[in-house]
Amino acid sequence: MNRADLIPQKILTREQAAQRAAQWRALGKKIAFTNGVFDILHPGHIFSLSEAAKEGDYLVVGLNADTSVKRLKGESRPVNSQDGRALLLATLLMVDAVVLFEEDTPLDLIKAIMPDVLVKGGDYTVEQIAGAKEVIANGGRVVINPILEGYSTTALIAKMKAH
Repeated sequence: MNRADLIPQKILTREQAAQRAAQWRALGKKIAFTNGVFDILHPGHIFSLSEAAKEGDYLVVGLNADTSVKRLKGESRPVNSQDGRALLLATLLMVDAVVLFEEDTPLDLIKAIMPDVLVKGGDYTVEQIAGAKEVIANGGRVVINPILEGYSTTALIAKMKAH
């Protein structure tokens, strides 16, 4: 089965994502949302995305745009461009939509999509998660998944530089 033609169709604008979410919701489907930089894809990312996908019928991934990554991670990041990172995420079976956002947090994107489940990996508290308050107020829930230990883009970059 060659469905490679579907890959670019998974990369959506904020407006397209909001429209797609409304269509899915009209079908009675549950939408999960997670976000991140996903600079150098590693097993920790795959674990995190797989766990997020289990929370809904569809998984929307908010992807930090290059300008946002530079502000958050420094001038040397991202290693891969936003278009490259979006394309890689769109190839993953568990990802149904990828949406770039320029802001430091995905709050505006979350408000536009209003997922049923907001998923974040790590040691956050619900109060620290952008969009948590809005999703909960809308009847949704927030899930904090553990991070798969031993995997980090920053550590990978440091390892590459050491060799």
